[in-house]
Amino acid sequence: MAKTPFGIQAYRKVPMRFLLLLLAALAAVPANAAGAADLTGMSLESLMNVTIVGASRYEQRVSEAPTYASVVTAEDIRKYGYRTLADLLRSLPGIFVTNDRNYSYVGIRGFQPAGDYNTRVLLLVDGHRINNSIYDQTPIGNDFPVDIDLVERVEVVRGPSSSLYGSNAFFGVINVITKRAYHIDGAEVSGSAGSWRTYKGRATAAKDYMLNGPAILVSGTAADSRGQDLYFPEYDDPATNNGVAEGDDRERYDSLFAKVSWGDFTLAGARGNRTKRLPTASFGTVFDADGTYTGDRTGFLDLRYEKDLDGGLNLMARAYYDEYYYWADYIFNYAPGDPDVINKDYAKASSFGAELKAVKTVRDRHRLTAGVELRNDYRKDQQNYDLGFPPPYVDSRQSSKEWGAYLQDEIRFHPKLILNAGVRYDRYSTFGGTTNPRLGLIWMPLEKTAAKLLYGRAYRTPNCYELYYGDNLTMKPNPDLRPETIRSIEAVLEQRMEGLGGSWKATASVFHNRIDDLITIQPDPSDGLDHFENNESIETNGLELEMEGKLTGGIQGRASYAWQRAEYRHGGGTFPNSPKDMAKLNLSFPLLPGRLFLSPEAQYIGPRKNLPGKAQKSVGGYTVANATLLARKLPGGLELSASVYNLFDKRYADPAGTEHLQYSIPQDGRSYRIQATCRF
Repeated sequence: MAKTPFGIQAYRKVPMRFLLLLLAALAAVPANAAGAADLTGMSLESLMNVTIVGASRYEQRVSEAPTYASVVTAEDIRKYGYRTLADLLRSLPGIFVTNDRNYSYVGIRGFQPAGDYNTRVLLLVDGHRINNSIYDQTPIGNDFPVDIDLVERVEVVRGPSSSLYGSNAFFGVINVITKRAYHIDGAEVSGSAGSWRTYKGRATAAKDYMLNGPAILVSGTAADSRGQDLYFPEYDDPATNNGVAEGDDRERYDSLFAKVSWGDFTLAGARGNRTKRLPTASFGTVFDADGTYTGDRTGFLDLRYEKDLDGGLNLMARAYYDEYYYWADYIFNYAPGDPDVINKDYAKASSFGAELKAVKTVRDRHRLTAGVELRNDYRKDQQNYDLGFPPPYVDSRQSSKEWGAYLQDEIRFHPKLILNAGVRYDRYSTFGGTTNPRLGLIWMPLEKTAAKLLYGRAYRTPNCYELYYGDNLTMKPNPDLRPETIRSIEAVLEQRMEGLGGSWKATASVFHNRIDDLITIQPDPSDGLDHFENNESIETNGLELEMEGKLTGGIQGRASYAWQRAEYRHGGGTFPNSPKDMAKLNLSFPLLPGRLFLSPEAQYIGPRKNLPGKAQKSVGGYTVANATLLARKLPGGLELSASVYNLFDKRYADPAGTEHLQYSIPQDGRSYRIQATCRF
């Protein structure tokens, strides 16, 4: 097989011109079925006055929230053809995403250690924590247990948020708000096909009985992708298939989601399964071996009661259950001439917990929020062994308990001056207690101007993997790890304006973060074994600029630029995998108002430094462009979209972690997806 520089198979041409003409023709036909809500008909003012929940645990205008926040709606997801949370996050200011051909990882404000398991951003679904109890991992790829097409909106809250959410709300919170039954109120069937024999199907049914009964939504998704044949020059030898990993990029996943609301009660649950074959020979596995793969299963049940009582009091109580299961087969060859060995690695966690929260408005000057949370991680198991060769290398069985209490007050000294002050205390059975505050001063000197001065402190507890995983052959546990901490100061200016035929919002943010006791893996000089240590201190400084707007003709878009610098505080220079510059552009054009939209986007990520010891010191910057054509309100309730990703077939790569021999991991070239959704 002929090789390209990254070994990606040649792009199979699709008659895109024919498809675009077909979509345009269909969009011109009058629809006879009601489609989803058309945001293009909303007033400009209502579009600019967006509200969020994730910043303060209650709904408030973005301009009054103690954060710099981004909101992506279901409309954006459809128009830009986002397939996963990772696609969505890539488009936002100051955020970058890396992928090692197994998982996707989110970086915020110049910080995302290569090889880290996505531990410093808290991911919520309707307020329910998704980060698992073994690795603290934030699943943003196909391991996320909810189909992206069931998402009503995503809120990205930047800045330390442990004052409300506890551990992992280190750099921010991603709050995914799912659709309710009334958003669909019928049935949907959706199917898509894309490059590398990628297929996905979804079926959703929803019924809202209004005042006479429950509102019910049930949905199931299944997908399969063959993936690509990839070339890695580090393995270019006849003994390792000349560096070509054939059929080793395959991925399968499925998910179930259900939500039932009746009166003041809501029961929601999700379960997602994913398996991924590994083409990179990570951790020293046999290259191009048939059988190296990982799997993840994430599930939860959440029962919530919420009611507005007399006197301006909102009360919320919930109880929940979480489970997480990870499994992997790694193919190793320990000595030349010996047969290959299957190494089994697995982790399993089970948890339950409860929360009580009250929000009270007092004399229109104070909005008090108080809550308490309890969590019992009664099962946190990890095991590693060679199949047929007992005993196991790792056999760790742990449990832990924690509780936290938080209090926040939004004080309105004046209609134009707000002080948001909050603090949370958490107590862990393993580490003891920690207290974390947040302060936000919001001044609105003019009707459309908001200036914010923000301070926050957050923490991340070492996870079960970092504490207890070790085979005492190459790696050992370290139960003496301390939590990481971050202190942040930020100034934000938001300006809304009318003119030039539309409405606009400009945002500027300047921030400084100091991270102490950063947990990294290091060799122990006493015995040479790797283990996790609190041994780094990092500073990040940056500037983020964003302009978003919508013209009266329906054209809308967002442009952003971020400059950031992450450095070791005590020498060592720039932190690895930290791009100094990022620029993003999103545009959406209504070719036929309300029916046909063309939405291109472009993303520039600057060069990034590699980890020490890699063959090349850095990975080059790149610009990637995507485009989606969406036709909706077609006959029979049909909606069609066609997307091309990496439109100009840019060859680029992400820095590799220590588990890889490669210095960088190649990313996808040009690819496409065609999706059809029928509502009835």
